Amino acid sequence: MAGRAGGGPGEGLWRPVSGCGPDCLPPHTAPDVSRLRRAGRLLGVLGMLLAGAGLTALLPLLPAARRRAATRGWARWTLRTLGVRLVARGRAPRGRALLVANHVSWLDVLAVLAVSPARMLAKREVRRWPVVGALAAAAGTVFVDRSRPRDLPATVARVAESLRSGRPVAVFPEGTTWCGAATDCRPAGGFRPAMFQAAVATGTPVVPLDLAYRYGGDPGTLAAFLGEETLWASVRRVLAARDLTVTVTVRAALYPAPGADRRALARAAEAAIRPAPPVRRPDRRARRAGPSEILEANGRHGDCHVPGHVSTGSPDRCVRGCGSWGWG
Repeated sequence: MAGRAGGGPGEGLWRPVSGCGPDCLPPHTAPDVSRLRRAGRLLGVLGMLLAGAGLTALLPLLPAARRRAATRGWARWTLRTLGVRLVARGRAPRGRALLVANHVSWLDVLAVLAVSPARMLAKREVRRWPVVGALAAAAGTVFVDRSRPRDLPATVARVAESLRSGRPVAVFPEGTTWCGAATDCRPAGGFRPAMFQAAVATGTPVVPLDLAYRYGGDPGTLAAFLGEETLWASVRRVLAARDLTVTVTVRAALYPAPGADRRALARAAEAAIRPAPPVRRPDRRARRAGPSEILEANGRHGDCHVPGHVSTGSPDRCVRGCGSWGWG
């Protein structure tokens, strides 16, 4: 989990900033549920954290299938204890995959694990969170120091190593949370391509996960974790909510060809989750746009057979790389 944006060294390289702040959150209102129910939820969550601590010690002793089932069950029960309903759409991969998702809340981690148990990539600060940090470390989370951009290639190599071992890895390539509603506060640059290099290097499919939250039946930002808000304040808002739902939609996998460009792969994954608005049909007299331009304009994939492309499920569907090897 990347968590909230912040300043410091490395920002602008691969430490993006969202424009979301307190104004993006719903106005403060009276709790939806009683104080007794909130207290019950909190005690239940503490119990699930303790159960998680025991689970991390037990997981290495279990067969792979049992490990996945136990992790998925723990995440689903934790969401239920928080009062959050999970809706899963699509079939999650069982084998190795790089799972990439948009980032809204600390609940995103539970939602991803509840659908497809995976090794997570998280910011270093999560390691210092009470209880949660210890659980994350025991579960094999890859922690990344966003203030040290020179460490990025080593982090990518660790993700690639996990993929080669057959383990799925989940990342939030936007690099920071945002409300998911206001387009003017979306992190600049969209999906950062660095971690997609691990999929290219290992020939691992990329599976986009679309996370969406609804409050009272309507899209809302109640679950968002933004700005300078503390984790406890966000947790309290979730504990007090009634009818909070997270929907995880598993999109079609993207299969990078050998030598595919990670930037094109990142754009394709982002377009699968949040397609760009349709563009006006170009004038017939205008020059014909290339596949990479079509991708940038509206997320559509061109047909091509050139080495270094990204397959989108069939051998004759692919997207052209842009040829840049920058890490940002």
